[in-house]
Amino acid sequence: MKRRDCLALLGASSLLLGGCASTGPASSLVGTGDLGVVVARSTGTLAIVNTSQRKLLAEVKGLGDLSHASVVFSRDARHAFVFGRDGALTKVDLLTQRIAGRVMQAGNSIGGAISADGSLVVAQNYTPGGIKAFDTATLELVADVPAEFEPGRLSRVVGLVDLPGRRFAYSLFDADAIWITDLSNPARPVTTKLPNIGRQPYDALVTPNGRHYIAGLFGEDGLAMVDLWEEKPQVRRILAGYGRGQEPLPVYKMPHLRGWAVAGRRAYLPAIGRHEVLVVDTDTWQEVGRIPVAGQPVFVMARPDGRQVWVNFSVPDYRRVQVIDTTTQKIVRTLEPGKAVLHMEFTPRGESVWISSRDDHRVSVIDTQSFATQATMTLDSPSGIFFTSRAARVGF
Repeated sequence: MKRRDCLALLGASSLLLGGCASTGPASSLVGTGDLGVVVARSTGTLAIVNTSQRKLLAEVKGLGDLSHASVVFSRDARHAFVFGRDGALTKVDLLTQRIAGRVMQAGNSIGGAISADGSLVVAQNYTPGGIKAFDTATLELVADVPAEFEPGRLSRVVGLVDLPGRRFAYSLFDADAIWITDLSNPARPVTTKLPNIGRQPYDALVTPNGRHYIAGLFGEDGLAMVDLWEEKPQVRRILAGYGRGQEPLPVYKMPHLRGWAVAGRRAYLPAIGRHEVLVVDTDTWQEVGRIPVAGQPVFVMARPDGRQVWVNFSVPDYRRVQVIDTTTQKIVRTLEPGKAVLHMEFTPRGESVWISSRDDHRVSVIDTQSFATQATMTLDSPSGIFFTSRAARVGF
């Protein structure tokens, strides 16, 4: 074959391959990495947002009671699984912007988690107490683990987190216990039960490396910690001075431990009922400092690089947000983005933080370097904010 015929054949082949590779206009292709959701709690609506464009894309209605809603994401970050207070589990497609599945799985639910492999989504329930696992593709119930700690008595479940493998750790508020359930075979759940951890665990978290599960105690000072890397996990009590201290103080809103900030080898925790953020060495789990703040902390959240910690507060100080510089351990800025600040969420690399102000019906986007407001959005009673970057994080 002559050289020019070869070149012509190659050119035709390239055109053919190019035509096969083209499946539609580029404008129809959308990624999910810069998407997120904001809960509009009073209307049962989930707002889908774009964090790069800083704008509201769509509102998905019909999600029921979202007064204490939380959200986890599928591994590919396409679907949001929304846990409603009314016991509903709703699967929302962020690309089609529609409900992809919904099941009423309990009478009262306050959150959930998704397995590391993305195959199971698990709800933690108050009524009936326990956890339920569902297939993420179909929302078919595949496992039901009642939190029965005495014959006929079920405990409310709090602090559910995913662990490596198909394992989940959670706390039993009414049973003073921590349970770890292995759902490697959902038809045969295996549960390790750790009793007598301390009175009334009210929330919990797992550290970013997946090693330590830590439950806050409402009924007494201190926290309960489990080293999940041990072959036979045991409960260790830490921070005996953490909590309400020597004098019982009114607690206007329980802090959320899931918002703990871990920056370097230090953790920053909300002190129950007090106007302080506690600083803890994560190697020794000893308190190494306290930072006075404007009110009772609710969320204490670290910017992804750990340089800053942002704090919001319960009533009557819930119009404020304060920023701690972790190099100096000092407040460097106090902001008032709106009435009733309920939630904060950093963009994946931390250049911005999104803040919901429920009573002003506003979401604000703040530059974390200059503290300037970059954008605002109007949304009816916004509360929880969740970005798809959570899909790649343990315990979120």
